[in-house]
Amino acid sequence: MTNHSRQAELRATLERAGLHDRRVLDAVEATRRDLFVPAELEDRAYDDSALPIGLGQTISQPYMVALMTQELALDGGELVLEIGTGSGYQAAILSKLCREVVTVERLPELAEKAQRALSKIGCANIEFCVGDGTLGWPARAPFDGIIVTAAAPKIPAPLLNQLKPGGRLVIPIGEDAIQTLVVVTRQEPQPTIRNVCGCRFVKLIGEAGWPPE
Repeated sequence: MTNHSRQAELRATLERAGLHDRRVLDAVEATRRDLFVPAELEDRAYDDSALPIGLGQTISQPYMVALMTQELALDGGELVLEIGTGSGYQAAILSKLCREVVTVERLPELAEKAQRALSKIGCANIEFCVGDGTLGWPARAPFDGIIVTAAAPKIPAPLLNQLKPGGRLVIPIGEDAIQTLVVVTRQEPQPTIRNVCGCRFVKLIGEAGWPPE
């Protein structure tokens, strides 16, 4: 089966699972996930499952990538902050759906690999940063949307503070084994928080997240 066929099949799988944002589905279908997984796992690149990418990190399940992206409700003009570059796959999807992506990774080796993978597919609207993602990226704030690809024990205040009014933060919150994907919308006097579904992510390590193990 060709990569094109596998990408179309993945889209169909996500549609059957209930995802409905056509722009998100188009972006998933147009993005080669096999470029973001280790060579020995390329035959599983289009499975709807998370896969290890080394250094204790994973490339998220395509369903979860698409769901989190759908929850941002992007229309194409946004500046989006991604916390946890990882493989670069989520950034690749986002780059097709918003004006610019700023992506932060705490592990330089992963950031470099992701940058190489994204350059291969011509993603020119992504700024790569290395640092503590729990603190956001104040130099480019405020953001229209923030997506976090690791689980925090609570909503990191620096991320909420770097959202524009009306902006959305999509983030897994919870303990090691039980987490909830939540959408936080910045409003006054208090943000609104909506639970989406249960999930399982690696820990968000940093000053406003989990301490290093």
